Amino acid sequence: MNSKLIKAAEATLPTDWGTFRILAYNSGISEYSPDIALVHPDMQAESTVTIRIHSECITGDLFHSQRCDCGKQLDAAMKRIQEDKGILIYLRQEGRGIGIINKLKAYNKQDEGLNTVEANLALGFKNDYRHYEKAKEILEDLSIKNINLLTNNPDKLDAFENSNVKIQDRIPLEIEANKNNERYLQTKKDSLGHLLKMKL
Repeated sequence: MNSKLIKAAEATLPTDWGTFRILAYNSGISEYSPDIALVHPDMQAESTVTIRIHSECITGDLFHSQRCDCGKQLDAAMKRIQEDKGILIYLRQEGRGIGIINKLKAYNKQDEGLNTVEANLALGFKNDYRHYEKAKEILEDLSIKNINLLTNNPDKLDAFENSNVKIQDRIPLEIEANKNNERYLQTKKDSLGHLLKMKL
């Protein structure tokens, strides 16, 4: 586990969804990829705050890949966070923690017929290396004690058990499937236990 996070920098960031405070947290002054929090300027820490914890997905978030639902989830979360005066936490754990290079290798395995879980296993990895301790540290730094969490992922819910930050409600974040990510979403539902109501 990394050492305690440090809030290294803060600025004002106008976005397509409105203006936010952007905060960069790292666990070492030379860290290249700090974790990010986008905080609505009218966020009230003493209330129950809408939160999205989003793990980095370069292909989906930046290039709008249709192989996953990450980019569209990010867009939908930002819209909801603007409306609810909440916070987005962007964790730098690309490819469920295996990194972009191995993620691209996993794409090739998927093109050979494996699903996302099978592809990771075929490369010698677990299906998911992500953790959410840093998100909890960021929320505690922002003096937040109660949250409504935008997620379909039960691992994120489990991460807050016995935490100083309490989940009051889960807000689903389902994105309509396309022909390129139907199997991906089905695997998230069937193999990773994601709380998806969609029929694929």
